Amino acid sequence: MSVQTLYTAATGMQAMETKLDVIANNLANVNTTGFKKGRANFEDLFYRHERMPGANPGNGGQAATGKSIGLGTRVSSIQTNFQQGAFEQTGNSYDVAIQGPGFFQVQDASSGSYLYTRSGNFSINANGELVLGSATAGRVLQPQITIPPNVLNVSIQADGNVLVQLPGQDQATSVGQLQLSSFLNSEGLLKLGENLYQATAASGNATTANPGTTGLGVLQQGALEASNVEPVQELIDLITTQRSFELNSQAVQAGDQVLQQITNLRRF
Repeated sequence: MSVQTLYTAATGMQAMETKLDVIANNLANVNTTGFKKGRANFEDLFYRHERMPGANPGNGGQAATGKSIGLGTRVSSIQTNFQQGAFEQTGNSYDVAIQGPGFFQVQDASSGSYLYTRSGNFSINANGELVLGSATAGRVLQPQITIPPNVLNVSIQADGNVLVQLPGQDQATSVGQLQLSSFLNSEGLLKLGENLYQATAASGNATTANPGTTGLGVLQQGALEASNVEPVQELIDLITTQRSFELNSQAVQAGDQVLQQITNLRRF
């Protein structure tokens, strides 16, 4: 049925268009700190069953297979791949990378809600508080860490303990403890942009603990986690997706040509 061919192939084109959007977003964020790439998943649509499996065909036997015609495809979900990204050494005392699972917890200045990020490019505000580096909002790290003025050296340990060296002191002093948050279903987090995630009913509530405990990763000072996008693999996916789109468009053209031939038969 050529009319159905048009609709079925159109669903394939629409699905491939969505996958292209996902690939484009991955490639656009290849240099975004802490970015996690997305993957489009597909599922087939409802089938038109002209004969059910096991039906009696009328000759006294029983059909081993049925006669079902698929009606196309659609995007079922877009999953986030939280695989660890490579580390980029920066030498900045306030840059912190997470080696393993976990998220930094920050507080949004406008709403007061807690948000989560893998990007550890921190800086200090006018009050000496550690905040997530942003040109638009000063989101304070939670629990709050305040760096004293005139500090000589800041050391962030793998377990999250923050030590500072003050003038006239021989030993470093602890000024706070960095903690990480984890979720039962990280893929259920809501992406907000600006390298931020928000907890949802799908992700579950955050569990907060010190780095290196309860399955959480450890911290590395002076480094940032790079995007986990693999450009070569994304380019391969881009080519195959483009070819799939072209094949579906050719199916539309074939269905249209069949309809034209059927229409022309009435002239004879």
